Amino acid sequence: MGNHTHVAETMKLIRDLVSIPSPSGNTNEVITFVEKFLAELQIKTYRNRKGGLIATIDGNDSSKHRMLTAHVDTLGAMVKEVKANGRLKIDLIGGFKFNSIEGEYCQIETSIGKKYTGTILMHQTSVHVYKDAGKAERNQENIEVRIDEKVHNAEEVRALGIEVGDFISFDPRVEMTTSGYIKSRHLDDKASVAILLQLIKQVKTENLTLPYTTHFLISNNEEIGYGGNSNITPETVEYLAVDMGAMGDGQSTDEYTVSICVKDASGPYHYGLRKNLVRIAEENKIDYKLDIYPFYGSDASAAIRSGHDIVHGLIGPGIDSSHAFERTHQSSIEHTAKLLYHYLQSDLVQ
Repeated sequence: MGNHTHVAETMKLIRDLVSIPSPSGNTNEVITFVEKFLAELQIKTYRNRKGGLIATIDGNDSSKHRMLTAHVDTLGAMVKEVKANGRLKIDLIGGFKFNSIEGEYCQIETSIGKKYTGTILMHQTSVHVYKDAGKAERNQENIEVRIDEKVHNAEEVRALGIEVGDFISFDPRVEMTTSGYIKSRHLDDKASVAILLQLIKQVKTENLTLPYTTHFLISNNEEIGYGGNSNITPETVEYLAVDMGAMGDGQSTDEYTVSICVKDASGPYHYGLRKNLVRIAEENKIDYKLDIYPFYGSDASAAIRSGHDIVHGLIGPGIDSSHAFERTHQSSIEHTAKLLYHYLQSDLVQ
């Protein structure tokens, strides 16, 4: 039985995950959700000091390990300045452009956990007032958060408890369509996290014995570059990051297949592991695309850069409009899950 039978369950899990705010640097709530999910399956987990979560399933061979990772942190923002007009200037967390969040609803969380809603807008939004509303640059100077509270100046904002450094998360606007799509912010990389959680559940319910002891790292700092670079056991031979496939002009990745990354900004991924993944896909009639992501780094590239002597790879569902209004189809989720299911039971690269 392949993972394809569980795709509806995985889609619901993606919806649950994207609905929990978790910008890089403020991920405790979503890690707790994952922790509880795995505890119910009686999977042993521990948190690293950075706040990521590691789950382990013992295999036949404990002298050689595998590690799979997906990241639960997302793009977001932080209060940069409380402005004199009672609005907030923001600083971006992760690599994206200001125009991709213009008009978005958001939530501001104070350091004591109080939450306020707001909208991210151009200062010069009103066309009845600002002649250059369309031409003005979308940048830190012009974009601000309009807080849904009666505030007219910085003092009134501070009286709410809002201060520089408070985290801002974006409304995911998640929707599942009857045509099989899920569209939402933060499918990067909560789609992959849901796939891994469902995979762990499948291993447990089917009582599978894995060939090698396998660790699953739910990393929480990938968007800022150092998510999956630690807590890799010395026995770990193979490290596979599960992260979104990037789509656009010149890309072969689509929303209906699993994307196998051959190279990104960090350089080529391990050739032997890539060939193994292709072989597994072809033997099990899994639809895949090979691709190069030009402006991209993964937890696996972070692990390699940190000096670990491992074989590294990257696969994931194809996600349209990455770092903005993302979308994928259940068939991409299904093929990614199926490839991982068979990969877990395969031999290591020789």
